[in-house]
Amino acid sequence: MNSVDEVVPAATSQTVKAQLALRELILAGELPPGARIAELWLVERLGVSRTPVRLALVRLAEEGLLDTLPAGGYAVRDFSEADIVDAIELRGTIEGLAARFAAERGVRPALLSEARDCLRRIDDALAAPALTDETFSVYVAQNARFHALLAEMAGSPLLARQLDKAKALPFASPNGFVLAHAVGPRARDVLVVAQEQHRMVIEAIAQREGARAESLMREHARIARRNLQQALHDQQALQHVPGARLIRRAAAR
Repeated sequence: MNSVDEVVPAATSQTVKAQLALRELILAGELPPGARIAELWLVERLGVSRTPVRLALVRLAEEGLLDTLPAGGYAVRDFSEADIVDAIELRGTIEGLAARFAAERGVRPALLSEARDCLRRIDDALAAPALTDETFSVYVAQNARFHALLAEMAGSPLLARQLDKAKALPFASPNGFVLAHAVGPRARDVLVVAQEQHRMVIEAIAQREGARAESLMREHARIARRNLQQALHDQQALQHVPGARLIRRAAAR
Protein backbone atom coordinates (compact mmCIF):
# COMPACT_ATOMS: atom_id res chain seq x y z
CA MET A 1 0.00 0.00 0.00
CA ASN A 2 1.27 3.49 -0.83
CA SER A 3 2.12 5.68 2.12
CA VAL A 4 0.74 9.19 2.52
CA ASP A 5 4.24 10.55 1.80
CA GLU A 6 4.21 8.76 -1.57
CA VAL A 7 0.71 9.90 -2.53
CA VAL A 8 1.07 13.60 -1.64
CA PRO A 9 4.20 14.26 -3.75
CA ALA A 10 2.58 12.46 -6.69
CA ALA A 11 -0.52 14.66 -6.45
CA THR A 12 1.65 17.77 -6.12
CA SER A 13 3.66 16.75 -9.16
CA GLN A 14 0.50 16.38 -11.24
CA THR A 15 -0.71 19.81 -10.13
CA VAL A 16 2.61 21.43 -11.06
CA LYS A 17 2.55 19.64 -14.41
CA ALA A 18 -0.97 20.94 -15.10
CA GLN A 19 -0.06 24.45 -13.94
CA LEU A 20 3.02 24.69 -16.17
CA ALA A 21 1.26 23.20 -19.18
CA LEU A 22 -1.76 25.49 -18.85
CA ARG A 23 0.46 28.54 -18.43
CA GLU A 24 2.29 27.57 -21.62
CA LEU A 25 -1.01 27.22 -23.53
CA ILE A 26 -2.01 30.70 -22.42
CA LEU A 27 1.32 32.39 -23.13
CA ALA A 28 1.57 30.68 -26.53
CA GLY A 29 -1.80 32.17 -27.47
CA GLU A 30 -3.66 28.86 -27.78
CA LEU A 31 -6.11 30.16 -25.20
CA PRO A 32 -6.87 33.79 -26.13
CA PRO A 33 -7.95 36.56 -23.74
CA GLY A 34 -11.54 36.10 -22.61
CA ALA A 35 -11.56 32.37 -23.37
CA ARG A 36 -13.42 30.39 -20.72
CA ILE A 37 -11.45 27.40 -19.45
CA ALA A 38 -13.28 24.08 -19.74
CA GLU A 39 -12.12 21.63 -17.07
CA LEU A 40 -12.92 18.50 -19.06
CA TRP A 41 -11.05 19.81 -22.10
CA LEU A 42 -8.01 20.47 -19.93
CA VAL A 43 -8.18 17.01 -18.38
CA GLU A 44 -8.08 15.46 -21.83
CA ARG A 45 -5.50 17.88 -23.23
CA LEU A 46 -3.07 17.62 -20.32
CA GLY A 47 -3.59 13.97 -19.46
CA VAL A 48 -4.16 14.52 -15.74
CA SER A 49 -7.16 14.06 -13.46
CA ARG A 50 -9.65 16.78 -12.51
CA THR A 51 -8.22 17.51 -9.06
CA PRO A 52 -4.78 18.66 -10.31
CA VAL A 53 -6.50 20.68 -13.06
CA ARG A 54 -8.70 22.46 -10.52
CA LEU A 55 -5.71 23.23 -8.29
CA ALA A 56 -3.75 24.49 -11.31
CA LEU A 57 -6.62 26.82 -12.21
CA VAL A 58 -6.66 28.22 -8.68
CA ARG A 59 -2.90 28.82 -8.77
CA LEU A 60 -2.97 30.55 -12.15
CA ALA A 61 -5.80 32.77 -10.93
CA GLU A 62 -3.62 33.67 -7.94
CA GLU A 63 -0.75 34.46 -10.33
CA GLY A 64 -3.03 36.76 -12.29
CA LEU A 65 -3.28 34.88 -15.59
CA LEU A 66 -6.93 33.92 -15.07
CA ASP A 67 -10.04 35.78 -13.94
CA THR A 68 -12.54 34.08 -11.64
CA LEU A 69 -16.00 34.33 -13.22
CA PRO A 70 -19.01 35.37 -11.08
CA ALA A 71 -21.00 32.31 -12.16
CA GLY A 72 -18.06 30.00 -11.49
CA GLY A 73 -15.12 28.90 -13.57
CA TYR A 74 -12.21 30.82 -15.04
CA ALA A 75 -11.36 32.86 -18.13
CA VAL A 76 -8.04 34.03 -19.57
CA ARG A 77 -7.17 37.62 -18.61
CA ASP A 78 -5.89 40.35 -20.83
CA PHE A 79 -3.46 43.04 -19.68
CA SER A 80 -3.09 46.74 -20.34
CA GLU A 81 0.29 48.39 -20.71
CA ALA A 82 -0.29 49.93 -17.26
CA ASP A 83 -0.81 46.45 -15.77
CA ILE A 84 2.56 45.32 -17.12
CA VAL A 85 4.37 48.47 -15.99
CA ASP A 86 2.94 48.01 -12.49
CA ALA A 87 4.04 44.36 -12.43
CA ILE A 88 7.60 45.29 -13.40
CA GLU A 89 7.67 48.12 -10.84
CA LEU A 90 6.47 45.75 -8.12
CA ARG A 91 9.19 43.24 -8.95
CA GLY A 92 11.79 46.04 -8.96
CA THR A 93 10.64 47.30 -5.56
CA ILE A 94 10.94 43.87 -3.98
CA GLU A 95 14.28 43.14 -5.65
CA GLY A 96 15.52 46.53 -4.47
CA LEU A 97 14.63 45.55 -0.92
CA ALA A 98 16.38 42.21 -1.44
CA ALA A 99 19.54 44.02 -2.51
CA ARG A 100 19.33 46.29 0.54
CA PHE A 101 18.87 43.34 2.89
CA ALA A 102 21.83 41.56 1.30
CA ALA A 103 24.09 44.59 1.68
CA GLU A 104 23.06 45.47 5.22
CA ARG A 105 22.95 41.94 6.61
CA GLY A 106 26.00 40.66 4.78
CA VAL A 107 26.36 37.81 2.32
CA ARG A 108 28.33 34.59 2.55
CA PRO A 109 31.52 34.76 0.43
CA ALA A 110 30.44 31.64 -1.45
CA LEU A 111 27.27 33.38 -2.64
CA LEU A 112 29.18 36.46 -3.78
CA SER A 113 31.61 34.20 -5.61
CA GLU A 114 28.73 32.45 -7.35
CA ALA A 115 27.23 35.79 -8.38
CA ARG A 116 30.55 36.91 -9.84
CA ASP A 117 30.83 33.63 -11.72
CA CYS A 118 27.40 34.35 -13.17
CA LEU A 119 28.60 37.78 -14.30
CA ARG A 120 31.72 36.28 -15.89
CA ARG A 121 29.60 33.89 -17.92
CA ILE A 122 27.45 36.76 -19.18
CA ASP A 123 30.59 38.76 -20.02
CA ASP A 124 31.92 35.84 -22.05
CA ALA A 125 28.65 35.55 -23.96
CA LEU A 126 28.51 39.27 -24.73
CA ALA A 127 32.15 39.26 -25.87
CA ALA A 128 31.28 36.95 -28.78
CA PRO A 129 31.69 38.56 -32.24
CA ALA A 130 27.99 38.13 -32.97
CA LEU A 131 24.88 37.74 -30.83
CA THR A 132 23.55 34.31 -31.76
CA ASP A 133 20.68 32.21 -30.43
CA GLU A 134 23.24 30.49 -28.21
CA THR A 135 24.39 33.85 -26.84
CA PHE A 136 20.87 34.80 -25.91
CA SER A 137 20.28 31.38 -24.35
CA VAL A 138 23.33 31.87 -22.14
CA TYR A 139 22.21 35.37 -21.21
CA VAL A 140 18.67 34.26 -20.35
CA ALA A 141 19.93 31.36 -18.20
CA GLN A 142 22.53 33.42 -16.34
CA ASN A 143 20.20 36.40 -15.94
CA ALA A 144 17.65 34.13 -14.27
CA ARG A 145 20.44 32.72 -12.11
CA PHE A 146 21.57 36.22 -11.09
CA HIS A 147 18.08 37.23 -9.98
CA ALA A 148 17.63 33.94 -8.09
CA LEU A 149 20.95 34.51 -6.30
CA LEU A 150 19.86 38.01 -5.34
CA ALA A 151 16.79 36.58 -3.62
CA GLU A 152 18.97 34.06 -1.80
CA MET A 153 21.42 36.77 -0.72
CA ALA A 154 18.63 38.67 1.03
CA GLY A 155 18.40 35.88 3.60
CA SER A 156 14.65 36.36 4.01
CA PRO A 157 12.32 33.45 3.20
CA LEU A 158 9.35 35.83 3.47
CA LEU A 159 10.82 38.24 0.92
CA ALA A 160 11.78 35.34 -1.35
CA ARG A 161 8.18 34.10 -1.36
CA GLN A 162 6.85 37.55 -2.21
CA LEU A 163 9.43 37.92 -4.97
CA ASP A 164 8.43 34.56 -6.44
CA LYS A 165 4.83 35.79 -6.57
CA ALA A 166 5.86 39.05 -8.21
CA LYS A 167 7.98 37.29 -10.84
CA ALA A 168 5.06 34.99 -11.64
CA LEU A 169 2.99 37.96 -12.76
CA PRO A 170 2.72 38.03 -16.56
CA PHE A 171 5.64 39.80 -18.23
CA ALA A 172 7.26 40.68 -14.88
CA SER A 173 9.99 38.03 -14.87
CA PRO A 174 13.59 39.27 -15.31
CA ASN A 175 13.64 37.69 -18.78
CA GLY A 176 10.17 38.86 -19.79
CA PHE A 177 11.36 41.12 -22.61
CA VAL A 178 14.96 40.01 -23.21
CA LEU A 179 14.20 38.05 -26.37
CA ALA A 180 12.26 40.98 -27.81
CA HIS A 181 15.62 42.67 -28.33
CA ALA A 182 17.23 39.75 -30.13
CA VAL A 183 15.95 41.11 -33.43
CA GLY A 184 16.80 44.77 -32.85
CA PRO A 185 19.88 46.74 -33.87
CA ARG A 186 20.49 47.73 -30.24
CA ALA A 187 20.41 44.17 -28.90
CA ARG A 188 23.99 44.15 -27.63
CA ASP A 189 23.69 47.66 -26.14
CA VAL A 190 20.59 46.67 -24.15
CA LEU A 191 22.27 43.58 -22.68
CA VAL A 192 25.56 45.38 -21.97
CA VAL A 193 23.74 48.08 -19.98
CA ALA A 194 21.83 45.45 -17.99
CA GLN A 195 25.05 43.56 -17.30
CA GLU A 196 26.81 46.69 -16.06
CA GLN A 197 23.93 47.22 -13.64
CA HIS A 198 24.29 43.64 -12.43
CA ARG A 199 27.95 44.32 -11.72
CA MET A 200 27.27 47.55 -9.81
CA VAL A 201 24.60 45.88 -7.69
CA ILE A 202 26.95 43.07 -6.66
CA GLU A 203 29.74 45.52 -5.81
CA ALA A 204 27.35 47.65 -3.74
CA ILE A 205 26.28 44.53 -1.85
CA ALA A 206 29.91 43.51 -1.31
CA GLN A 207 30.71 47.01 0.02
CA ARG A 208 27.68 46.86 2.37
CA GLU A 209 26.08 49.90 0.70
CA GLY A 210 22.41 49.15 1.28
CA ALA A 211 20.79 52.31 -0.07
CA ARG A 212 22.93 52.24 -3.22
CA ALA A 213 22.24 48.55 -3.85
CA GLU A 214 18.50 49.15 -3.52
CA SER A 215 18.56 52.19 -5.81
CA LEU A 216 20.56 50.35 -8.49
CA MET A 217 18.22 47.37 -8.44
CA ARG A 218 15.14 49.54 -8.77
CA GLU A 219 16.72 51.39 -11.67
CA HIS A 220 17.42 48.01 -13.27
CA ALA A 221 13.67 47.33 -13.26
CA ARG A 222 12.95 50.78 -14.69
CA ILE A 223 15.15 49.98 -17.67
CA ALA A 224 13.13 46.78 -18.13
CA ARG A 225 10.04 48.99 -18.19
CA ARG A 226 11.52 51.21 -20.89
CA ASN A 227 12.46 48.12 -22.90
CA LEU A 228 8.85 46.98 -22.61
CA GLN A 229 7.53 50.27 -23.93
CA GLN A 230 9.88 50.07 -26.92
CA ALA A 231 8.88 46.46 -27.63
CA LEU A 232 5.18 47.35 -27.57
CA HIS A 233 5.73 49.65 -30.53
CA ASP A 234 7.76 47.15 -32.55
CA GLN A 235 5.63 44.35 -34.00
CA GLN A 236 8.65 42.25 -34.95
CA ALA A 237 10.08 42.48 -31.45
CA LEU A 238 6.70 41.81 -29.87
CA GLN A 239 6.51 38.44 -31.61
CA HIS A 240 9.36 37.29 -29.35
CA VAL A 241 7.56 38.19 -26.13
CA PRO A 242 5.80 35.23 -24.46
CA GLY A 243 2.16 36.12 -23.90
CA ALA A 244 2.20 39.12 -26.24
CA ARG A 245 -1.30 38.23 -27.43
CA LEU A 246 -2.60 38.91 -23.93
CA ILE A 247 -1.61 42.57 -24.13
CA ARG A 248 -4.53 44.91 -24.67
CA ARG A 249 -3.37 47.74 -26.89
CA ALA A 250 -4.76 51.21 -26.27
CA ALA A 251 -7.07 52.47 -28.99
CA ALA A 252 -5.52 55.03 -31.31
CA ARG A 253 -6.71 58.59 -30.68
